[in-house]
Amino acid sequence: MRLPTNPPSLESIFAKLQPEQLGAVFREFASVGKGAGERYFHWDELRRRPPLDGFDHEQCWLRLKLARQGQYKHLPLLDKYGVPFVLASPELLLIDLHHIDRDAAGKIAVPGEVTGEQRNRFLFHSMIEEAITSSQLEGAATTRRVAEKMLREGRVPRDLSERMIFNNLRAMEMIRDIRNEPITPQRILDLHRLLTEDTFENPEEAGRLRTSDDVVVHDRRDHTVLHQPPAWGELPERLERLCAFANMSEGDAPFVHPVARAILLHFMIGYDHPFADGNGRTARALFYWAMARSGYWLIEFISISQFLRKAPSQYVRAYLHTESDDNDSTYFVLHQTGTIRRAITALHDYLNRATAEQQQTERLLSASTALRTSLNHRQKVLLTHALKHPGDEYRVDSHQRTHGVVYQTARADLLGLEELGLLLKEKHGKAFVFVAPADLSMRLTQMAQA
Repeated sequence: MRLPTNPPSLESIFAKLQPEQLGAVFREFASVGKGAGERYFHWDELRRRPPLDGFDHEQCWLRLKLARQGQYKHLPLLDKYGVPFVLASPELLLIDLHHIDRDAAGKIAVPGEVTGEQRNRFLFHSMIEEAITSSQLEGAATTRRVAEKMLREGRVPRDLSERMIFNNLRAMEMIRDIRNEPITPQRILDLHRLLTEDTFENPEEAGRLRTSDDVVVHDRRDHTVLHQPPAWGELPERLERLCAFANMSEGDAPFVHPVARAILLHFMIGYDHPFADGNGRTARALFYWAMARSGYWLIEFISISQFLRKAPSQYVRAYLHTESDDNDSTYFVLHQTGTIRRAITALHDYLNRATAEQQQTERLLSASTALRTSLNHRQKVLLTHALKHPGDEYRVDSHQRTHGVVYQTARADLLGLEELGLLLKEKHGKAFVFVAPADLSMRLTQMAQA
């Protein structure tokens, strides 16, 4: 990856200005960077664009920086040199935060009512998606279909990639359990231990801060060193500082919007790189904890990692822009608020698509009075899936986990569908599996016509 060009210092730009140029810059800077449509450019991007009339690139940068410095809020988070990170509040960020406030703390807007069972199913689907893609971001190499099958069945992982994904799901479940509790250094260590269990050559690394400065962040393709984290001896104090920031209330100064604060927790774990491995997974898990603790309940249903995986270079560049431009964390926060908004949109698309598919199955079943009245919601959901995936196998334990019901209820669901001839029961080893017949649609049509 090409490292971004560092911005010129403001002092060097001032030194080149003539008095009349200086006056022009100060007359114009107040209106810069305030428009809702203006991107938050880094110098490396700005210098490649045509300059504004009457100004060169450096003068345009000076105008931007003067406008931003008037908005900077100094954060109680420090870089490795002890200099605070800052956060600005451009309109782009305010718009993103408004949408997230509205969409992530409100109701799920889909046709019909979302029942408790549906909520459990949507949540489990989302947790699986995040567990898989968060692990794939850090090198897990297994197909999504195989990974999803493992998680739904709850079987023991067979290799390192499956173990990473399995651990991620357990960590997401832990986040749900502690979302109303303050975070502590020990809880972060416990979270890391859960995420990395049985993935290290040295098992003692799980749940332990790194004990050397050998860890660097580098580009996986060309091995360019992108970031040298703080010294390992500073990590306990830095983790304490991070937890104090994470547990801040609305009355504490400086006030940082809860969404921005959650994103900054993610940022700082990536910046500090406190562990030998698993830093990204820990950072994203901590983000989910902070969002859930602040009441953004919809975040439980979305996966940010699927979007980070699609454009990993933009994710890394957001870090690099922050570090190279006066610790301005606005670059990273804006990248993440955009990612959150895309993830929320994807969730709504999924819900609308799932609802439409469910309604289509309901119409097919409604032609048969016996089916319409005898099948429960879980069975109808399974049939919706089976119609799209002939030959798929369903197990009692995976059906149980998907819908959050007891084993006996899940078993009765599958046996009921088998008795109607809508699933085929086969024995695999000591366990029974239920298979979606290839002619399921025809069977349903025949039952409706009977």
